[in-house]
Amino acid sequence: MRRQPAKVLAPDDVRLLLRHVDGRRHRYRDRVMVLLSFKAGLRACEIAGLEWPMLLDTSGAVDDQIILARGITKGGHNRSVPIHRQLKIALIKLHYRAGHPRDGPVIMSERGCHMTAASVVNWFRDAYSSIGLNGCSSHSGRRTFITNAARVIATTGGSLRDIQELAGHRSLTTTERYIAGNRPAQRKLVNLI
Repeated sequence: MRRQPAKVLAPDDVRLLLRHVDGRRHRYRDRVMVLLSFKAGLRACEIAGLEWPMLLDTSGAVDDQIILARGITKGGHNRSVPIHRQLKIALIKLHYRAGHPRDGPVIMSERGCHMTAASVVNWFRDAYSSIGLNGCSSHSGRRTFITNAARVIATTGGSLRDIQELAGHRSLTTTERYIAGNRPAQRKLVNLI
């Protein structure tokens, strides 16, 4: 039996998730977790392994890109992901609340150390369950990020290769499997031919 791909969320669902985490005890951390998934396309293991030096410029301020170290990526290769403005604001707030650290984990557990990838997976499962979003997993943000990027890439002058690099996939066919189809867009496309 083939496993269902993670659900792609609509913008309203993402806003609902963000409103949900804004009311929680660790709202600054939790907001960053959601945005790392939906606005940077990070995997659970990458969210768990993210450290401040991967996000900070030489002056110690939040940079404009995330430099993911090979030790936390699935493929074992460094990659760079530009930081979305909404994510940057959330990172700046978290960095301030944490006392402007220059090292250590970005996403900390209750014990003050890295959350594990399994903890991140469970956190997303519980968050989705709390707001009644079925069929979602920790990979939903990543799949939504890749699908949304594919839908707008032509407006930027980029290509699927750019999305592949952002996702950290070795093969374009892997990236293509993440992209959800859009029936209304397909109808529009056919009518333009």
